[in-house]
Amino acid sequence: MKRILTLLILTSLAASTHAGDDKNIVSSTLKSAMVYRIGAELAHTAKASLHQGNNELVIDNISNRIDVNSLQIGSNGNVTILSVEFSTNFLRPEVKLPVVKKLEDSLEAVNEEITRVQVILKTDQELLDLLKANKEIRGDQNGVSVAELTKMMEYYKTKTLELQNEMSRYKEKEKKLQAITAKIHQQITEEEQKNSKTIGKLLLQLYCPVAGQYDFTISYVTPAASWNPAYDLWVENINKPVALAYKAKLAQSTGLDWDNVKLSLSTSVPSQHNNAPDVKAWFLDYVNAYNSVPDAFSNRIAGVAAAPAPAMEEVRVRGYASIKEYKTDSRSEEPIYVVNGAVISKDEFNKIDKRAIKSMDVLKDASSLAIYGSRAGNGVVVVTTKQMNDYVGVKDNQLNVVFEIELPYDVPSNGKEQNVSLKDFKIPAQFKYYSAPRLDKDAYLLGEIVDWEALNLLPGEANIIFEGTYIGKTNIDANSVQDTLNLTLGRDKRVVVNRERLADFSSVKFLGTNKKQTLTFEITVRNNKKEAVQMELRDQYPVSTNKDIEVELLQHDGASVNTETGILTWKMQLAPGEIKKYRVSYSVKYPKDKEINL
Repeated sequence: MKRILTLLILTSLAASTHAGDDKNIVSSTLKSAMVYRIGAELAHTAKASLHQGNNELVIDNISNRIDVNSLQIGSNGNVTILSVEFSTNFLRPEVKLPVVKKLEDSLEAVNEEITRVQVILKTDQELLDLLKANKEIRGDQNGVSVAELTKMMEYYKTKTLELQNEMSRYKEKEKKLQAITAKIHQQITEEEQKNSKTIGKLLLQLYCPVAGQYDFTISYVTPAASWNPAYDLWVENINKPVALAYKAKLAQSTGLDWDNVKLSLSTSVPSQHNNAPDVKAWFLDYVNAYNSVPDAFSNRIAGVAAAPAPAMEEVRVRGYASIKEYKTDSRSEEPIYVVNGAVISKDEFNKIDKRAIKSMDVLKDASSLAIYGSRAGNGVVVVTTKQMNDYVGVKDNQLNVVFEIELPYDVPSNGKEQNVSLKDFKIPAQFKYYSAPRLDKDAYLLGEIVDWEALNLLPGEANIIFEGTYIGKTNIDANSVQDTLNLTLGRDKRVVVNRERLADFSSVKFLGTNKKQTLTFEITVRNNKKEAVQMELRDQYPVSTNKDIEVELLQHDGASVNTETGILTWKMQLAPGEIKKYRVSYSVKYPKDKEINL
């Protein structure tokens, strides 16, 4: 009764919210989404019939989290918007997804089977207990014959083993069924995250001079969406360009499932404040450790609404009429259709989405006969379809870069990251090996890329696939101010680097009140690869900032020396199997009653 009463109350509340006050309620359709690094601008359309004079219109199916300052509403007529109010509809009826319903049906069937197994186990246990309780033989005679005793023992043994084996099998079955129910519960929880619990709505007060049906456009910024850049770096070998796959990890929890929307990704962040800094006088004073730090302020701005993609007209093959006239084979009047190098039928060709066609050429000369034989007498239609790169347009605006994706996307409102392919690049790179054995004895393969600013990259993590094998991750520093972008492409154990201290060339001497310590290291580099490699090797000696500590570089074997940082750099080419050795020696003189870290 309580459940029925609660249901009736909720139903009456929902009815009073939607229909009790005779409001005109329409549902909006999400058409496009401009996703920023943080936040997104959603564009909806809605149709409503209005009567002459004042109207109250409720537009449903809006995100449950919006920035009301960014709300923009337009119509195709002389409708005047008097006021707008946003609210969240907590009484939205929850509709179970079909996949959840199927999972719940499966769960019910498995639970029924578990119940049946448990009944069998309980029955077998009761029989086993009964058998144990009645294993004594009673009668008028004081003794039992050997035959009767043997028969009784055989029956007890057989029946006990039979029951125990059956119980063991059903316990194992129950265990497997319980594991299945746990997995179904997990899957139901996973799917239910996609089902929005609440939704937003707009209450509009309108004045309409002429009754009729009107179209409305609604756009707003919501903070419940974001995207982050991600990359795949493919290196086939060091003699070929780097293949860079530019991707976006997109997530949204706006309360709406984005179904078949026009998706655009912008590199801007609309939640940033837009006031240029003003430099004022800087007054020094003692620091009060208990002063509180003021919070940063932020204002939200509305972005530019992305218009839905226009309907595409039917694509007609130029030259088709002339193809029909160019006939040498009376058995067929149709040309041959070749899509991406494969010959297909006319019916299959007609099923191709015209938006997916990148290029279409008509061949009707002797060359087509030479390639495809007499069946090409009526001509050949050669079609190339688009790759992912062809569906993504890049618009370089004054303040940001926008990736406009032609293909419609589905993005569920579950807050989970979804990969969106943006662009693929083939980037010429200069490859070299790099090692700093004082910190890490491994040799790293680096790719140096020039003119990388044109790629519109953002800082992000990249997966490295070298010679077809995934070897780890690296970071792309797109905030670098250098002319060359360095990509770390992984370690190569076939380039061996070793650094060791030479005890025979190291010493400690006492000079009056000072102590002079000499250190010598030898660095060995060996190329075990089958091809020559370019190598950059770095080491260092300490730099003193104290007048009582004197450092002198004694030997560096031709390295370029940065006296300000103490960094030594060797650049070399190593032939296959070649070994090179370099020595670094320096002395440090300091007061003998002091300790320093060498």
